[in-house]
Amino acid sequence: MTSSLYQRLGESEGITAIVDDAVDRHAVNPLLAPRFSGKDLAHAKRMGAQFFCMGAGGPQRYEGRDLRTAHAGMNINEQELIATIDDFVAAMQGQGVGTTEINEVVAILYSLKGDVLRV
Repeated sequence: MTSSLYQRLGESEGITAIVDDAVDRHAVNPLLAPRFSGKDLAHAKRMGAQFFCMGAGGPQRYEGRDLRTAHAGMNINEQELIATIDDFVAAMQGQGVGTTEINEVVAILYSLKGDVLRV
């Protein structure tokens, strides 16, 4: 039986570590830092971990707003989206996540672009 992406990423503990690292990277990434300055990073990490766990097949329930609503009016561009994904890749690499799983996560994140980018 094949393990779910959730299991292969280390379940809640592994995914939380990835999200925490990625949000910390966003906060210092020159392209993204202005969006995170003065924001509640602990909340962003909590919501991100819930969303990521649920999206990877975990039992968690995401309690935040849908992506389109959460990012409405932010005018996020594709360069920022790619920087966000790059930060997640670096975070996953830092956690020892395998290439197959990284590629799966990148595909999922990129598939969400229609809900995140400005319209």
